Amino acid sequence: MTDQDTYTIGVDFGTLSGRAVVVRTRDGAELGSAEHPYAHAVMDRNLTASPARTELPPEWALQVPGDYVEVLRTAVPRAVEAAGIDPAQVVGIATDFTACTMIPVTTDGTPLCELEQFADRPHAYVKLWKHHAAQPHADRINEIARERGEAWLPRYGGLISSEWQFAKGLQLFEEDREIYDAMDRWVEAADWIVWQLGGSYARNACTVGYKGIHQDGAHPDEDFLTALNPDFGGFVRDKLDAPIAQLGDAVGHLTAEAAAWTGLPEGIAVAAGNVDAHVTLPAANAVGNGQMTLIMGTSTCHVVTSDQLHEVPGMCGVVDGGVIAGTYGYEAGQSGVGDIFGWFVSTGVPAEYTAEAERRGISTHAYLTELAERQPIGGHGLVALDWHNGNRSVLVDTELSGVILGQTLATRPEDIYRALLESTAFGTRTIIEAFTSSGVPITELVVAGGLLKNAFLMQMYADVTGLPLSTITSTQGPAVGSAIHAAVAAGVYPDVRAAAAAMGHRVVGAYQPNAAATAAYDRLFAEYTRLHDYFGRGENDVMKRLKTIRREAWEASNAVEAEAAPALTVPEDLS
Repeated sequence: MTDQDTYTIGVDFGTLSGRAVVVRTRDGAELGSAEHPYAHAVMDRNLTASPARTELPPEWALQVPGDYVEVLRTAVPRAVEAAGIDPAQVVGIATDFTACTMIPVTTDGTPLCELEQFADRPHAYVKLWKHHAAQPHADRINEIARERGEAWLPRYGGLISSEWQFAKGLQLFEEDREIYDAMDRWVEAADWIVWQLGGSYARNACTVGYKGIHQDGAHPDEDFLTALNPDFGGFVRDKLDAPIAQLGDAVGHLTAEAAAWTGLPEGIAVAAGNVDAHVTLPAANAVGNGQMTLIMGTSTCHVVTSDQLHEVPGMCGVVDGGVIAGTYGYEAGQSGVGDIFGWFVSTGVPAEYTAEAERRGISTHAYLTELAERQPIGGHGLVALDWHNGNRSVLVDTELSGVILGQTLATRPEDIYRALLESTAFGTRTIIEAFTSSGVPITELVVAGGLLKNAFLMQMYADVTGLPLSTITSTQGPAVGSAIHAAVAAGVYPDVRAAAAAMGHRVVGAYQPNAAATAAYDRLFAEYTRLHDYFGRGENDVMKRLKTIRREAWEASNAVEAEAAPALTVPEDLS
């Protein structure tokens, strides 16, 4: 470090916590980091932030925006302290977020859940990316778009997700009109946090393109919105429309209030918001055509750039400038990866396995991986579908659910664990084949995220896909990617490509595919594909029927409980 060095701060807002990292602009060196968990985590059963603790229906996932501000107050100063730098040498800050994560706010950016009259209303809170309760609304968007031949629909693989801005907005409109009418803006959390930092509101080109159905300079028109609901025609004009900032732009400058939160100099550049997955590509210096970056954590997002525009069935979207200016950025994804492994470890592993892992001082995941690694490919006799949290690509259907086929009384936990690992690799291969068959060749996998630590899983992905697999050098890829964008916003580099070349790093070809293993996995992948198409393409809709039965059962149960509840009596002195 020298007195002439400058630094930027990247803040990655994940599903359960926010992470801040201090990065040196001349070479991308990470000098300090800190993480702060959200106090309310994810509210998917009860509205724990309100005194009433209202029970939430299935498929809901809410958060508290104040938890995001606490990350700025806590993690940023701690990261700067850990870096041992002079805060005066910080020239910019940038953030990234899970998406699509939406907040209803007033005209000055106040979240409606922070208003006393709406504190007990679930629709007043943040709808996290994995809020899937808007699936019926997404279905209607898709149906009407197909009927009308909307030109933008193929840009999203032919299907709009329940996770996105319009589906969640339509759900809000139809289920709580008072909240909808009270909100002045329907804001991506990625843009809201930038608003809090820099004092200016603009939508970033990434989320507006991928999650906001913005193509060729426009959103779906008012005629389409009216076809969804006669009173919904003003949604874009009244609730969504705002200036669009390009990635790497300075949207504002750190306000005095935000400077007090963070301990950073007032007036430094605040970059446009971004999505955690997309911002990771520069951190790995993987911004070239054919380099598919997998950000692997609770879910996986697959992002690749190309000079050409193609329509890929089941992709989440293709956006001009959505990742790097001047190229088309393509996105696909898997709704559950690490979440599936975590679900099995927390619900399906016998106590003796957990005890043995503890005795050896390793995680249950590591112990199961060690046992699974000893097996020959196909030795467990199982095949699984990775749909425990629905399917994002290539089927784009949150109503699908998981399958583990082939179990016997001899099946062991490590067998199931390995089958689940394999299922996610097969899901990625399915996505890759959709791209390559559509004219977007994939030549290299680049992996970032928490699952990098599982070397067995990384080799499996190389073997299943038959592609070389490179690994990002940073354990904080999104935060470093944000710091790279902050350096561009601060004027240290002219554009993101130049900043990525200096500040982004990866180990090229860290894992190479083994031809014999690839051939063995081909047999299992063929079985995966048969199941994938059987359950996922309409031949057997049992998964959807079961979800309908589940919802109806809960609705009936709640109705019975409501009828049985004692009537509220008012004391005479209060009546």
